[in-house]
Amino acid sequence: MSNAPALGISVLGLGQMGAPIARNLVARGFSVKVWNRDAAKTATVPGATPCPTIAEAAESADVVLTMLADDAALRQVTLGAGGVLDALPKGAVHLGMSTVSLAIVRELAAAHAARGQEYIASPVFGRPDLAAAAKLFVVPGGAPATLERLAPVFAAIGQATFPMATPEQAALAKLAGNFMIAGTLEILSEALAFGEKGGIDPEQLMGLLSGTVFGSPIVNRYGGLIARADFEPAAFPLRLGLKDVNLVLAASQQLGLSMPVASVVQQHLLTAVDQGRGDIDFAGVATVVREEAGLGAPRR
Repeated sequence: MSNAPALGISVLGLGQMGAPIARNLVARGFSVKVWNRDAAKTATVPGATPCPTIAEAAESADVVLTMLADDAALRQVTLGAGGVLDALPKGAVHLGMSTVSLAIVRELAAAHAARGQEYIASPVFGRPDLAAAAKLFVVPGGAPATLERLAPVFAAIGQATFPMATPEQAALAKLAGNFMIAGTLEILSEALAFGEKGGIDPEQLMGLLSGTVFGSPIVNRYGGLIARADFEPAAFPLRLGLKDVNLVLAASQQLGLSMPVASVVQQHLLTAVDQGRGDIDFAGVATVVREEAGLGAPRR
């Protein structure tokens, strides 16, 4: 960890994930600059230097870390006028932690390489509570020498690192994991609705399932949210879950793969968003499953 303070890191995007990541980097002794479209959010990272523009944040950075909502935001911040690509020094690294498409990962990797910079896709698994506790699971993809140089960064924000050979592979691995989460939400929603139709209390059934055939931290967390109908406030909004499932299906088409379960989940998520539920928790896909099952509003 002795080289950690020598790395200057700029964090762009201070939402529910970006802000705690930045705070943990400050706590580990890194020199941290921060930028956010809503400048008021820079105050949520004490000890960091707020920057009024992307260019000011990136121009002297060893590493620019982006944690942004989607392809459009990442493209604008990186490739737009006064963006990361124009300001980042030669030899510096853009560490992209957003869950985004394979297409933009390829685009950014090529654009940075042409400028003598490096793009490392490094999506993470974990909700805001794990980000705050520095217990994310980090999936970086790129040159081994660069990943070794960035190891102190990964250690400052996560509990484990799973390196991939290329940025595209890292992005694909994250989409695979998010698809499994989305599919698990669908299975849990259907199983609990199935039991409730027969008179079983959802929390009682969830206790049985998590203690026997289907137990894991993710299942227990999401299953509990579904059983309790506890969808607000959202730690991960349903609309972003839909974005990720859309990315999974787009990637599957590029790879020539049929994913019928992903299509079912996508349709339920689309229904929820169309009905104005895009800002409830991802687990709220269960509301659509319940309605299709003829069940009333979930008890709270």
